Amino acid sequence: MPVTLTAFLEGHSDLPQSLKTLIAAMAETCAVIGRTVNLSAVNDLQGALEQENVQGEVQKQLDVIANDIMLEEARWKGMVRGLASEEMDDYVAFDKGDYLLFFDPIDGSSNVDVNGVVGTIFSVLPAPQGDLSLSDFLRPGREQVAAGYAAYGPQTILVLTVGKGVVAFTPDADGVWIQTKTAMTVPSTTREFAINMSNHRHWFPGIQRYIDECVAGKDGPRGADFNMRWLASMVGDVHRILTRGGIFMYPGDTKRAEGKLRLMYEANPIGFLIEQAGGKATNGTTRILDLQPTGLHQRTGVVLGSAEEVARVAEYLSA
Repeated sequence: MPVTLTAFLEGHSDLPQSLKTLIAAMAETCAVIGRTVNLSAVNDLQGALEQENVQGEVQKQLDVIANDIMLEEARWKGMVRGLASEEMDDYVAFDKGDYLLFFDPIDGSSNVDVNGVVGTIFSVLPAPQGDLSLSDFLRPGREQVAAGYAAYGPQTILVLTVGKGVVAFTPDADGVWIQTKTAMTVPSTTREFAINMSNHRHWFPGIQRYIDECVAGKDGPRGADFNMRWLASMVGDVHRILTRGGIFMYPGDTKRAEGKLRLMYEANPIGFLIEQAGGKATNGTTRILDLQPTGLHQRTGVVLGSAEEVARVAEYLSA
């Protein structure tokens, strides 16, 4: 008999009921965003707006709409004490709730117009008592109690961890989330990498060395052929790695030494998932989940996936 998300959560008797309720609400919210994405062309919701987010990036219509959906759902459910979004300048505090919620409402929004994979990424941390301040949000990723993403592609799929491995759910014809993957794991070795090769000239020598060795294939020092994949969507590339292995790299470089991906909204939740699946996640040399945030919109380099390959990259960068 299929296992529903509700049954899965109820089976974890050690989880607080408030966390179970929040995760169920997140799944509902992702389903709403998924339907909005699916109908975006029909409803003329594609394309960019004449405004930028706090990172100076031009916002897509769906970025703003999905952010509003997340904001309203979080407020309505009454379980989130505060939240922060990639699309908002500052955090938002509510009157009650046991958790802090971080999210990227639409990851890979540039893919919407070309019908590529996009997703929603979220991270949950315990909320402190009393009035919230910025310092309450600047917590390392190792304090997360849940994280996940929804990928909106040929199928809508919700990938989740509550610190006890990684599982996935897909909605059936009635919209009920059914568990479709159990104990997702990342193999320790791989012959597949995901990186934007157009940035090669900007990479630090350790990254160039690693990729050049992969590209050299059987004739190079690795003695094996590698394949490259790049979807320009972290959710899409990471989902492939969680499904069949690989290494994802968006490193800092000479153009942007601090990296490009957001620590709180992308690197921390995805890093938590990857570690729970047996992989590693670093900024190149340091574990992502040990990084101490200094700002809500802090950026970081990201190297994650198969443990042996991530370790090799760290070795090359430290040489």
